[in-house]
Amino acid sequence: MSVPKVLTIAGSDTSGGAGIQADLKTFQEKDVYGMTVLTVIVTMDPHNNWSHGVFPVPLPVVEEQLKTVLDGVGLDALKTGMLGSIELIELVAAEIKKRDLKRIVIDPVLVCKGTDEVLHPETAVGLRELLVPLADVVTPNLFEAAQLAERAPIRTVEDMQDAAVRIFDRGAKHVLIKGGAKLDHPKAVDLLYDGKTFEWFETERISTPYTHGAGCTFSAAVTAELAKGKDVKEATRLAKAFITAAIGAGFPLNQFVGPTRHSAARNSVLA
Repeated sequence: MSVPKVLTIAGSDTSGGAGIQADLKTFQEKDVYGMTVLTVIVTMDPHNNWSHGVFPVPLPVVEEQLKTVLDGVGLDALKTGMLGSIELIELVAAEIKKRDLKRIVIDPVLVCKGTDEVLHPETAVGLRELLVPLADVVTPNLFEAAQLAERAPIRTVEDMQDAAVRIFDRGAKHVLIKGGAKLDHPKAVDLLYDGKTFEWFETERISTPYTHGAGCTFSAAVTAELAKGKDVKEATRLAKAFITAAIGAGFPLNQFVGPTRHSAARNSVLA
């Protein structure tokens, strides 16, 4: 029996809640085979208010990882996460085009959670110009969507629609803006746009600080469902249910952070 194979090109969250760790946990829960290309290692300093350190993986090492997966195994879907340099964005875009890869999910990670300043401003330009046009789905949060759309911060559902149109016009086949609970709206809301129709995915807000890795997890769940043959709308619906359960079961990891719980949907079925 063939198992769908999914690649994540992303950073390592040493604390385990986000990045490549969140992707692999999601892939396992979604019953697809996860593979990785590690781009950066992110550490946290427990003696300095959990401040983040970002350590890039050398580009030749990234190239060798890509060769391992693309030449040695193959894949059914691919997602990107933190890409720490314009050179890395150029490399990933070139490989997608050269190999005509399908079911591409671009999660345009621009900052670490808890910060609001783009790590490298040129990466926003690279994502916008090189990777967004190759995306079957691009999955920005509100901050990232504003950056990709080159507009003011997103506060309302009307702002989300405006940003989605702008990002779609840059070449993405679908734009999935993760509004979550940070929008001026009574529900936790996400928006999917295909160039014609705005599809809204709403759930009740969950009052919790334990949301570390939620964006990565949501995007990884979409990628896994695409690898299994779902269309984008159905993949989004299933991913929304998955991340809602994971957020609802979030827990404190330490005094600084609390991740979502990737096994929550499975545990609720087994209960």
